[in-house]
Amino acid sequence: MSSDALPDITATPAANQHLLHDGKEYTTIKEGLAHILIPASAAKVPQTTPKGENQPQSVFYNPIQQFNRDLSVLAIKAYGEEVVERKKKNSQKTRQKFAAKRKEQKEKKRKRGEDGVGEAPRKAGKIDDGAKSIKSEATNTEDGGAQTAVGESHSILEDAQDTAAKKPSIGGPAQTTPKEPIPQNPTNAESNEQPPQEAIDSVSTKPNAKTPSPPQPSFTILDALSATGLRALRYIQEIPFTTIVTANDLFPDATKTIQMNVKHNRLEDKIEAVTGNALAHMYGVAHGEPGKDSKDHHRPKYDVIDLDPYGTAAPFLDAAVQSVREDGGLLCVTCTDAGVWASNGYPEKAFSLYGGVPIKGNQSHEGGLRLILHSIATSAARYGLAMEPLLSLSIDFYARVFVKIHKSPADVKFLAGKTMVVYNCDQGCGAWTTQMIAKNKLAPNKSGKGHFWKHVFQMGPTTSENCSHCGMKTHLAGPMYAGPLHSPSFVKKILDGLPALSKDTYQTYERIEGMLTVALEETLPPADENSNSPTATAKTGSYDPAAIDHFPFFFIPSSLAKVIHCVTPHENALRGALRHLGYRVTRSHTKGGTIKTDAPWDVIWEVMREWEKQKAPIKEGAVRKDTAGFRILKLGEAKATPGKENGDANGDGTVSAQGEHDPSKTEVKLDVVFNETLGKEKDAKKIVRYQLNPRENWGPMNRAKGPA
Repeated sequence: MSSDALPDITATPAANQHLLHDGKEYTTIKEGLAHILIPASAAKVPQTTPKGENQPQSVFYNPIQQFNRDLSVLAIKAYGEEVVERKKKNSQKTRQKFAAKRKEQKEKKRKRGEDGVGEAPRKAGKIDDGAKSIKSEATNTEDGGAQTAVGESHSILEDAQDTAAKKPSIGGPAQTTPKEPIPQNPTNAESNEQPPQEAIDSVSTKPNAKTPSPPQPSFTILDALSATGLRALRYIQEIPFTTIVTANDLFPDATKTIQMNVKHNRLEDKIEAVTGNALAHMYGVAHGEPGKDSKDHHRPKYDVIDLDPYGTAAPFLDAAVQSVREDGGLLCVTCTDAGVWASNGYPEKAFSLYGGVPIKGNQSHEGGLRLILHSIATSAARYGLAMEPLLSLSIDFYARVFVKIHKSPADVKFLAGKTMVVYNCDQGCGAWTTQMIAKNKLAPNKSGKGHFWKHVFQMGPTTSENCSHCGMKTHLAGPMYAGPLHSPSFVKKILDGLPALSKDTYQTYERIEGMLTVALEETLPPADENSNSPTATAKTGSYDPAAIDHFPFFFIPSSLAKVIHCVTPHENALRGALRHLGYRVTRSHTKGGTIKTDAPWDVIWEVMREWEKQKAPIKEGAVRKDTAGFRILKLGEAKATPGKENGDANGDGTVSAQGEHDPSKTEVKLDVVFNETLGKEKDAKKIVRYQLNPRENWGPMNRAKGPA
């Protein structure tokens, strides 16, 4: 088929179409329920390398991030269902409130009429004592519908809801028949509140008119860095209650592409394409930018803001927290610069972007998530806004977090007490110790009933400069967020909705199910919630701003075995040993083969020493002196020589939390049993928890390059 015979973009959207627009040929790509157009020449060249050297991209489309987009649709839908329901209830309450006020006004008017106290007409702001009586005629239908009223020149305009006929009487007041109140447009004289538009529209002058159903509550989304507009297209089509999506991009050529895709998907009335700097747009919304329909009305803040830049989202966070709704708006943030927040190569860059330095070791990706959350929380706190993490994931080469923002200066006060630095033994055994910046302390009320939170200074340090387990020097990481990474109820809500989805539409279904299941499992809340806490979720039914993740990070058995040069224990054996000792064990979504536990590090290393003794003895001389492994294997031995590598100054084999031996403490021998049956994870559904890359060179690609 010649290019001249190709259909244009007004054709019905379908996958793998060849279309013609402005003399250029395009190919259609379908993702979810959306269709986007890319130049046909680009579609013929496979995108096989992470950096995309094999093709210049005039339109940026990365299929690698389809998981990101699928997950975002489901997360926003799960969040939005609750928001829209709350808006409906609030709107209903407002309508009922104004209806009650109108009914009260009508009752007062009726009583004044019965008492012979009529309303005198007003002229030039003065009351005419010799007011004439009101004459009016009305025709009433059986259903209380239409009426026609004719009044004298001095008569008062009757209320549209007053269907009762008023007839002139001699020597007595006009008789009225009160009917059901209908909210009116003018502002209530007794209140500054304006009745909702749907209540005003419900007034009808036609016979047998039916009250229209209330309009759908608004639910607005900003796709701040939209590129092709793919996210905007998917949000408006796959989230049914979304009313409008704003797709913003800095470059006019990108906006033209967005408009072309919007037109092809026939969504011109649902998606607004904006050309401009994302920061300028968000600050304009935060500080009163007019909407597109009227210069007199400010554009309202967004229910959801999606930040998905090429690189870091840090420069956009300040504007985003101000332009999202303050009553629980949602921020969706992607950071693709894992080489900064999850490595040890650029600590100065990480600090400049996220306000903290990364942690070195296997747990670097979880540490990176906490750096990003810390940056969002501190950006919001400057304006009295608190952050609640709903879902925080490290995926492939990027991080994706979903957080709620709400106005609460009281909740902001907890932030310092849930911000931590980490003493990390990255050159020795891999253990860590956390140090909070401040402390949230429960104190009893003066009345003796109940407790309240005090925000005080934290004592420090929690450890010495040397690791208490192996004696090696530690390094600082952070400050970073120390609260929970996820909201279990939110994650569960997404998982509960998965069975109703089409796997053809959400092609990353299995990975979403697997990763969210691990995210739900990895949270280890305190075994016993503090019953004295006035903010506890059990009491308030909402997010606890004082909540702290007491067991951050994880370890990998092979890394521990490497320290003491022994055979790596099986995960089930190690999990079974910890569970036999009464500790809880789970895993982390950030990496396979991980173990998260509430067991302290001295217990973990005691278990590893027992593994070496019972199951995998090492050869004499396999571990050199003055190494981390040598010191760990010598700890706890009764025959240790005082003052040597084990640090036992008293020769009694007891060690304090700081790595110095305390003669007042007696060493307790742990009963370590490597019970693999107890450590086996029960998985009725064979869920793929850790995804393998679907093809080689799985990673980011080059930025899109506009026309020269």
